[in-house]
Amino acid sequence: MMNNTPKFFCLSLTVLALTACTSENDTTNATKTTQPEPHEVIDVVSDENKKGDTKLPQTPKDKKLMVLHYESVDQMSTMAIQTTRVGIPQPMPPIIIEPPTSSSDRDNYLPTPSNGVFQTSVSPLSTFSVDVDTGSYANVRSYLKMGKKPPKDAVREEAFINYFDYQYPAPSNKKQPFSLYTEVAPAPWHADRQLLRLTLKGYDIPANERKPSNLVFLIDVSGSMNEANKLPLLTQSLTLMVNQLSEEDFVSIVTYAGATRLALEPTSAKNKTKILNTLKSLKAAGSTNGEGGIQLAYQQALDAKIKNGVNRVILATDGDFNVGTTNIDALKSIIEEKRKQGISLTTLGFGRGNYNDAMMEQLADIGDGNHAYIDTLHEAQKVLQRQLSGTVQSIASDVKIQIEFNPATVKEYRLIGYTNRLLKDEDFNNDAVDAGEIGAGHVVTALYEMTLAGKAGQIDDLKYQQTKQSKENNGELLEVKVRYKLPGESTSKLVKTQVTPDQITQSFDKASDDFRFASAVAAFAQKLKANQYLTTMNYTEIADIARKSRGEDPFNYRGEFVSLVELAPTL
Repeated sequence: MMNNTPKFFCLSLTVLALTACTSENDTTNATKTTQPEPHEVIDVVSDENKKGDTKLPQTPKDKKLMVLHYESVDQMSTMAIQTTRVGIPQPMPPIIIEPPTSSSDRDNYLPTPSNGVFQTSVSPLSTFSVDVDTGSYANVRSYLKMGKKPPKDAVREEAFINYFDYQYPAPSNKKQPFSLYTEVAPAPWHADRQLLRLTLKGYDIPANERKPSNLVFLIDVSGSMNEANKLPLLTQSLTLMVNQLSEEDFVSIVTYAGATRLALEPTSAKNKTKILNTLKSLKAAGSTNGEGGIQLAYQQALDAKIKNGVNRVILATDGDFNVGTTNIDALKSIIEEKRKQGISLTTLGFGRGNYNDAMMEQLADIGDGNHAYIDTLHEAQKVLQRQLSGTVQSIASDVKIQIEFNPATVKEYRLIGYTNRLLKDEDFNNDAVDAGEIGAGHVVTALYEMTLAGKAGQIDDLKYQQTKQSKENNGELLEVKVRYKLPGESTSKLVKTQVTPDQITQSFDKASDDFRFASAVAAFAQKLKANQYLTTMNYTEIADIARKSRGEDPFNYRGEFVSLVELAPTL
């Protein structure tokens, strides 16, 4: 018995010493109340839970493995890790530190599946609303420059194609708001397919002919905007716009976070200093009552409405509405009602992490405006400086396109893009159905892939449909019809043109630079979406076409596109 006493005494001292150390550590950790907590702690037991190629340290089966998920890299150096002790402390299990959660995981996009192939003998009509939004291209460019492949639904083919200008003559006066052009040549990705390019070139209003504008800047100053690529870039971007305005233009500023505020009453652009100082004073904090901001901004626009002028709300945000009405249908109802009262809406998207592209695009469509994504000051110059007239002033509204394909000459067709702008065929002649608008100087381009009669199609030939030549179709390939309304008018006008086989350029290489470049852009967008109809063309081939058809490129937009195509396969 006496021989065991020293051992017991030593063991007791050891336990006391360890307990004291533990208590000291507990006290130290308890004082760190300001340190952020881990986003999630997951216990992984044994090797059975390992998945994929992840290599976890080998751990005894009776021990647990801690996996700590951090919201930011900073947390890795500040996090205090506590362990549960039962009796004598156990060794700390191995720790696997995962990289920060990708902020883009919380971005929100509408489903945008690619259009399918239609057989002309069954569905000869294709009807859609024009769309001049370019936000998808700039947004995807931001992903690629961050070294990330974009979500497939972030890619809208028409926005890629319409991001670029094309060198067609514009109308000589605004009574004819746009010129209509067509071009047909072989598709670069399939020898048995033809591409139809349809382009509307809008009248470009000189700065001295712009109507006076009543602009309401609706600015998100919530806490989610407290990043360099959000509120700071936003204020810099709107500064560029303000500096382009004339003395006849007026600017109001409404801000919203947890509450809404009229930060600047209607102020003439001749007092630019006052407007710019208000922009510089904005700070980000709080939650996001977007619905309250929209209500106040529209009321401000109505109170300051300029008769026969431009009356527009410009919403600048990351789209993270989390207070008030957050239901998209309720917001769309508000905007539709105000549109009928003569107030239009443009949306400018900023940032990454909780960017609500789905909402931004839909609100702009309902508000008879356009949507742009501002990821750099260079993009702000394009949208708010060089294209100011097109961003602010509409030259045609409710613009609809309907193409009738001739089943005797065109076997199948596929519209590239415009998935969420498709209309019912009967809506084309219905002036009560809303459609897109074209701003001053805007270019709208649509591409159709076609399979001509006599070529192998993707759908089996039908047995009982009439596809023979007749005097009525006269060998034409198709007829293009465009309906539009002039500003302030409620009755639409119609223009149309026909395309015949003799207008086909027989070689892709002999098509115009603009045709070939637009084809490369369409191919890139489809490639990013993993489109089933574009499986044989690779990124190198796309970049080569774009490089050779770059043409005039004073601001390097096309040159930048080539670099993005070259970057994509490395990600």
